[in-house]
Amino acid sequence: MKLLRPLAGLAVLGLAAWLLVALFGSPPAAAEPMSFTSSRQCAECHAEVFAEWEESWHSQSWVDPEVRALSRDFANADCIDCHAPRPIFETGIGNRVLPRTARRVEGVDCIACHMLPDGRIAGTITNDAAPCRPVERRELVDAMFCAGCHDQHKTVQQWLASDYPERGQDCVSCHMPHRDGDPTKGRDHTMHGGHSLAELQKAVELRGVREDGLWVVEVENVGAGHNYPTDERSRASDVFWRPRGETTWRHLYRFRNPYRHEVGLEDTELPAHATQRLPIDDPDAAGAIEVGLFYKLSPYWTDPEAPDPDAEATLVHRVELAP
Repeated sequence: MKLLRPLAGLAVLGLAAWLLVALFGSPPAAAEPMSFTSSRQCAECHAEVFAEWEESWHSQSWVDPEVRALSRDFANADCIDCHAPRPIFETGIGNRVLPRTARRVEGVDCIACHMLPDGRIAGTITNDAAPCRPVERRELVDAMFCAGCHDQHKTVQQWLASDYPERGQDCVSCHMPHRDGDPTKGRDHTMHGGHSLAELQKAVELRGVREDGLWVVEVENVGAGHNYPTDERSRASDVFWRPRGETTWRHLYRFRNPYRHEVGLEDTELPAHATQRLPIDDPDAAGAIEVGLFYKLSPYWTDPEAPDPDAEATLVHRVELAP
């Protein structure tokens, strides 16, 4: 009898397992592991995400003409690290990324952000039945995940110094929002940033006030969770003004973090929530004037003595001021 009891128990367990399979079907078998040699392999299952990534500047980080020019076609080898990086999970979250030698034309690709050292893929769920066998890794939405590239010029440090972390607003909140604001639809992989006029316009406000007979232009960082502009020292933002009716802009101020070799230039980036006040002490500004805030992807003008922002920069904001 003592022997029959455990046998009976096993029979009951076996019957229960059979009933579960009969009712719900067999559990999904583990997928054959994939070997990833290109991010284009992701397109078959993740067409929407892949199409967004193809439109992004992450995908163009190796072929972008501005990057090519400023890096002298990557003769400045330091630029390769972030423009064709090895997987972040390989080099360590928060550590500076290392350059890869293969498929550099894919830029900052799916593999760079999602591949784990064991060849599996970091994602939002764990699913052994999927071809890429994703593993849930919450680090994907951590600001430090972006730091390997985007903290080279202290962007993440600027974010940490602001109140955005306390408010629960991080990198992905602004640059990878949920599609249509719906968390069930996943995050937008277009990753809009400095190339997006809409993002630039949300980042800063431009206005003017009259004080003691002078126009005082104010630029306030109202929406960037870091300095404006930030990250790439090649970025610059300039304030120009002109008397109403004139066609030639006059330079007033530049926001930029210069390169180390640019001796004598100070860091004039605008921190989160800060306001820069710029008085115009010029008799030509006694009457009505026009003010423009422009954004440049390169700090250099074709003619430094007579810059033409309308031709070489993006107009972010424009205001007309009258006494």
